[in-house]
Parts: sequence; structure tokens; C-alpha cells
Amino acid sequence: MAASTTNRVRIIGGTHRGRILRFPDAPGLRPTPDRVRETLFNWLGQDLSGRSTLEPYAGSGALSLEALSRGAALAVAVDRDPTLVRALAENGRAIGVASLETHRADARAFLARESRRFDVIFLDPPFADDPWSWLLPACAGLLAGGGAIYAEAGRKLEAPGGLAVVRDGRAGAVHYHLLSPG
Repeated sequence: MAASTTNRVRIIGGTHRGRILRFPDAPGLRPTPDRVRETLFNWLGQDLSGRSTLEPYAGSGALSLEALSRGAALAVAVDRDPTLVRALAENGRAIGVASLETHRADARAFLARESRRFDVIFLDPPFADDPWSWLLPACAGLLAGGGAIYAEAGRKLEAPGGLAVVRDGRAGAVHYHLLSPG
């Protein structure tokens, strides 16, 4: 029987380039496609050495693990699905990254109590949720100086006060944006 390609993604850059990450089925889960991840990390720079990242809707965790592969010092990954959080932690152990911090939590509750600052925040919530009116302002408050927010949505996003869209693109139904304080 052929291996399924629907529940796996490949790390596309850094020290773990080419490694396959497997994850369980979950409703609404759609990992960021390779082409979009390549664009994102071109925007951020290929080397994230010493930077910290936050992914409050981690799902497969592909963005956090990609950041760690590219040298990030810390990747905090949050998801409310315990099966996905376990799979993400197992994938981190399998590729040997020690600086992955996983949490099983609701994104809004986690962000409300988080006080650390992050260099990059990856946002890829389920498209049906449409949390942007509270999510972007909450994350803007957690950005370190010079930080950026990456946001994936089912529609083009407008930046709220205090943020500016510095880059954006579209791949099929996915609109992706890079925002920074502005």
C-alpha cells in the first residue's frame, strides 16, 4: 500500500531540510503548503538564529519546526487538540530539536496569559473561525522589537491600528501576509 501524503509535510530548509513530519487527521487542519512556506522564510530571511517564535494555532507544527530547523532559539507551539500537540512533540523529538515548547490550550486563553515577547508569530487559525479582530491586536502586544507577524487567512486581511501589512500574497484560497509594527 502506498504511503499517504495527506498527513505529512516536509521541512524545506535549514538543518532538518527534507525531513518528513507526520501528523494525525484533524478537522479543518491544512498545513501551510511548501510554496507558501518557502515565500514566508524568504521574507523572514533563511536564518532565524537566536530568534523566538510563537504559533498559537500550531496544527501540524510545520511552521514552528521549520523555524527551529533554520536556527530559532525557541519555538512555542500551541493547539487545543491533544492528539496534534502529542504528534508535534513527537516530531520535535524525532528530529532532535530541544527548543520546542508545546502547550495544549485554546489560543485566545493562552495569548491572554502569555507575557514573553516573540520575534516572529505565526498565525494560521481555521478559516471558519475568523478571529482576526481580536487576534492581530493580541499578538501585536507580544512582538519583540523588530518582530513580525505572519498571518494566513481565507481572505485578504486589513492591518489593525499599530500594524502594517508589509508583504502579502495568495496561493489558491490561501491569503498570506507579513505584518510589522507600523
